[in-house]
Amino acid sequence: MYRFFENLIDPYVAYSETDTPPRDLWPFVREYCRPFTRVFALTAFMSVVVAAVEVWLIYYMGYLVDVLSGGGAEAVWNEIRLELLIVAIFILFIRPAIQFLDVALLNNAVLPNFGTLIRWRAHRHVLRQSVGWFENDFAGRIANRIMQTPPAAGDAVFQVFDALTFSVAYLFGAIAMLSGADPRLILPLLIWFALYLALLKWTTRRIGPASKASSDARSEVTGRVVDSYTNIHAVKLFAHHDSEIDYAHEAIEKTRQTFAREMRIFTTMDLMLVVINGFLIVGVVGWAVLLWRTGGATVGTVAAATALTLRLNAMTGWIMWAVSTFFRSLGIVAEGMETIAQPITLVDQPGAGQLKLTAGEIRFDQISHHYGRGRGGLDRLSLTIRPGEKVGLVGRSGAGKTTLVKLLLRFYDTENGQILIDGQDIRDVTQDSLRANIGMVQQDSSLLHRSVRANILYGRPDASEAEVISAAKRAEADVFIADLEDPKGGKAYDAEVGERGVKLSGGQRQRIALARVILKDAPILVLDEATSALDSEVEAAIQQTLYGVMEGKTVIAIAHRLSTIAQMDRIIVLDEGHIVEEGSHDALLAKGGLYATFWRRQSGGFIGIEAAE
Repeated sequence: MYRFFENLIDPYVAYSETDTPPRDLWPFVREYCRPFTRVFALTAFMSVVVAAVEVWLIYYMGYLVDVLSGGGAEAVWNEIRLELLIVAIFILFIRPAIQFLDVALLNNAVLPNFGTLIRWRAHRHVLRQSVGWFENDFAGRIANRIMQTPPAAGDAVFQVFDALTFSVAYLFGAIAMLSGADPRLILPLLIWFALYLALLKWTTRRIGPASKASSDARSEVTGRVVDSYTNIHAVKLFAHHDSEIDYAHEAIEKTRQTFAREMRIFTTMDLMLVVINGFLIVGVVGWAVLLWRTGGATVGTVAAATALTLRLNAMTGWIMWAVSTFFRSLGIVAEGMETIAQPITLVDQPGAGQLKLTAGEIRFDQISHHYGRGRGGLDRLSLTIRPGEKVGLVGRSGAGKTTLVKLLLRFYDTENGQILIDGQDIRDVTQDSLRANIGMVQQDSSLLHRSVRANILYGRPDASEAEVISAAKRAEADVFIADLEDPKGGKAYDAEVGERGVKLSGGQRQRIALARVILKDAPILVLDEATSALDSEVEAAIQQTLYGVMEGKTVIAIAHRLSTIAQMDRIIVLDEGHIVEEGSHDALLAKGGLYATFWRRQSGGFIGIEAAE
């Protein structure tokens, strides 16, 4: 039975992805609500029905009081016993069925699926953002917003149907019932309602901004705390325990203060609510008693008016809290929108096709990129890498080497110029097809918190077990993989490597990353300090593997350790965003320029180079 309601909505239903989601709150929420339109309508209807039943029960109890006091017990019993039986059957069987349908629609159909739909679509949207977008924010804050926005939106929806729709229907039912007894009883109810709306308006105008400020502060705490945990090695290495505590304390204290300001609003609201509810009880019940004294109302009317006002008195705190929670939740959603609703700026061109790689020529044509600062990065750089050519990139830190590679992978778009692969502008092909043809090993080889096998298979998910093991052997990783075991009992290729691969050494992480690229077997290979984390003995072994992997591929290798690129076909020396030297290793040494200076500083290179020379 529950499964029927849970399956009324598919939270993963196909939808039209947009690069520019609505930036305003209501259009944003409305877009996510679209698949729930019919279920929302039915839920609202059932909430009204439940409220009507509640008001009718109070009315009937007042009516029953009048009937019971209007004659002899036996005569009255004979007159209403069938009616009482029908009412009893309704209360025992039909009313629970109505209540079940109401709560099942809300609790089982709406709430689990609504939050799931938002979280799923938000994650899909954020994952499409560019690398540069992620580099400008805390990963912890981004994740916090993805996680806290769906339950907040779910709370808002819950309050709409559980409290707001019910209370509005209940109020109109109360007005109808009191007017039927005596229209004069409506006057104190309407005065109370006006005061209640004024308090509601005062609360909601303040609670939204206060809630957003609290949510912002909580996200800031999450971002700072996760940043410390992610970089725990640096924290311990530099003995910065106390400074990290102070760094977090600043954000935690800000969160406390913003939350305290938010709670002041609720305290004031509760005090004012008690005052106006006192007016409601005295006004409606007192007036009903006066009418009874003058013969204008029956005992049943007084009883019904009393029950109704006491019920409203009990409900108003709940309703006010529900409304406050509603706007508080919307404040959290608004804060989450700062991440979820950001437009995707680096997108595929309309009608972008697949990259058709035929030879592997790469041409950088007058490209410039300064990260929006007007300086640094690359400036009007032109470079052609022939099919199958192995090119080394050398230069001081900040010379533009990594920027060149990021532009090739289209992690950023060039500010000027174009990059062509086999004559195709990389902006005219899909990003996925571009990156599918490029294999890369980075200096910081972060791994996914999954098994060794899953990390290697990331290079080519459809690879066989034999191909995974072969790639690991070529990367000199199979020996240490055989000895791995995680706390869950996973061994060898089933062992999990920890967040970012923290359970492995830097060299082990780099060898698994290399195995992943070997398995991918892309026609273009980018090596960014690919052996920097390896000891000289392992590096010497892997160098031979790398040269084998490079065969038939177009290669770009970035290196500060010049021994790793000495045998490249051509070496490009970058300085301040320009190419200042190029040629073979021997030619550049003979030239006596910047490359020769770098080489001399490294005392002729590292182990193995002297013999090669």
